[in-house]
Amino acid sequence: MKARFADAAKALFAKTLLESPGGPRVDFTVPAGEPALAAPDSVSWRVFKNPVALFVGGVTAVILELAEPRVRTGVWEHSSFRTDPMTRLKRTGLAAMVTVYGARSVAEAMIAGVGRQHARVGGVTPGGEDYQASDVALLDWVQATASFGFLNAYHALVAPLSLEDRDRFYAEAAPAARLYGAVGAPASEAAWEAQLAAMLPRLERSAIVLEFLEMMRGVRVAGPLSRLQHPLIRAAVGLVPSEARAVLGLGREWLPRPLELPIIRAAARLADRTPVPRRAAL
Repeated sequence: MKARFADAAKALFAKTLLESPGGPRVDFTVPAGEPALAAPDSVSWRVFKNPVALFVGGVTAVILELAEPRVRTGVWEHSSFRTDPMTRLKRTGLAAMVTVYGARSVAEAMIAGVGRQHARVGGVTPGGEDYQASDVALLDWVQATASFGFLNAYHALVAPLSLEDRDRFYAEAAPAARLYGAVGAPASEAAWEAQLAAMLPRLERSAIVLEFLEMMRGVRVAGPLSRLQHPLIRAAVGLVPSEARAVLGLGREWLPRPLELPIIRAAARLADRTPVPRRAAL
């Protein structure tokens, strides 16, 4: 059973997160010899090569993003999440991989393109609050939730990381975060905890969060992924800080069931031993 779940986890990365019909293809080996934004001995290189951490952490990050009304409105009204959540997650996963592993020039060009898209997104929330996707406070929150989600998925499901390594992970994200415009993104675990505490009063319950989770549960993925899909989504909800889950109304019915976490951990650890398909020098 463990081997079957590990195979599913590896397929999740190769087929579900990165490959989408008509989507971009990135050759991580070019330009030859050009360094990435993150160093090969970084904690980031360890975390992002694991398909389970990437998927579970990505869903956790989206839940926290959608809890903030300005981010939620921008994402829901100006992206494909509401109509095609899996394709959007694939693109987000690819962007994360390029940011960590891609040649610096490739990553910088991609990030600049994202910035141009953000500059065109803005509006008014249902509560009457103006927002702009390029607002530094919103960019900081998106970056913070992404770092938190990926890091804690790896820490909880793949291998425990020391506080020093967790701090390193946040700090390693700083160069890319600044390129995205997130100049106030947390650079340590303590900074993340302070940012979460400051943001909690702004978080609010929304039917959109439940709609997103139902959509993710309802997306049908061919092959062995169907065996992992629901447990992985429940694992992602379980990583959301308890105080944020309480605000969002995500009760025990959304949390992992007995025996699911041990199976996911076994799959994640087995998958961690295998190089990511079509990736350079991992």
